[in-house]
Amino acid sequence: MPILNITTKIKAPIEIVFDLSRSIDLHKISTKHTKEEAIAGKTSGLICKNESVTWRAKHFGIYQTLSSKITAFKKPHYFIDEMQQGIFKSFKHEHIFHFKRV
Repeated sequence: MPILNITTKIKAPIEIVFDLSRSIDLHKISTKHTKEEAIAGKTSGLICKNESVTWRAKHFGIYQTLSSKITAFKKPHYFIDEMQQGIFKSFKHEHIFHFKRV
């Protein structure tokens, strides 16, 4: 199974970054070009443990539907979302947050 690791450095308080990363509304704004739309489950606000969201978006010229659920959550250090339904065999997205003093 392929694993991708992406590190992003953000100069902001960990609590703010954590909350913005699970914001349904911010995700909609950031994916405006693919016309992503939250169509079921949690469709606005901050998603939390055991909540799910279903997205409809156009990728590669094809409309796709993807449902994802928050399966692990420890504020403000990490959360995991896992695909419940969609085009892939499986999809697990681990969001890990570290605070570093400068």
